[in-house]
Amino acid sequence: MKAPLRTKSIGTKVSEEEFAALEATARAADMTLSEWVRAVLLAAPGVELPDDDAALAGRVTLAEVLALRTLFLNLQFRQAQGPLTEAEMRGLIERADAVKDDRARERIEAARSQARKQAGGPAEKLEAEEPQAEEV
Repeated sequence: MKAPLRTKSIGTKVSEEEFAALEATARAADMTLSEWVRAVLLAAPGVELPDDDAALAGRVTLAEVLALRTLFLNLQFRQAQGPLTEAEMRGLIERADAVKDDRARERIEAARSQARKQAGGPAEKLEAEEPQAEEV
């Protein structure tokens, strides 16, 4: 599949030192400066390409898997307390569905931040994520 035709450009001015640092970072990532800058810009938080069906499908799939994970963990925890009522089961499903999109977005942003860090992208303070218990 061919890459989309790129007809627009973005420019900015940097100092000699900044240029050297950016160029060295791109080289370390085995990319040209242009490729590296494009990758960093497109991976920035909040950047979503409108016609990226594959990314949308991935986000939807991730959201559903996270909802199933939440539901599974809650069912495992709750099962030790005895049988669930239908109302309790519906409540667990509703809670899993209510947070799945936000959790998927958080995981995607965390993965993008990690990728930028590994590619030598702009320094970002990454908060250490401690495992959290699923909502019961």
